[in-house]
Amino acid sequence: MFVLALRDDLLANQSEWENPTLDGFLEALAAWCHDMPGYFQTQGEQKPEQPDWRLIARMLMAASMYE
Repeated sequence: MFVLALRDDLLANQSEWENPTLDGFLEALAAWCHDMPGYFQTQGEQKPEQPDWRLIARMLMAASMYE
């Protein structure tokens, strides 16, 4: 399961995470979601109309490193 793998990565590589606390992670998640249209634009992709599991995984990964 992706969420457990994300947790395992945090436990094994906490120093590599930009946002290792729940507070920081959730703040970064909110910021990335706010900036998401710009992300897709710079990637040359269309922003999905409806979220799917791939987008949710992308959001969670981004929150681990988003400043």
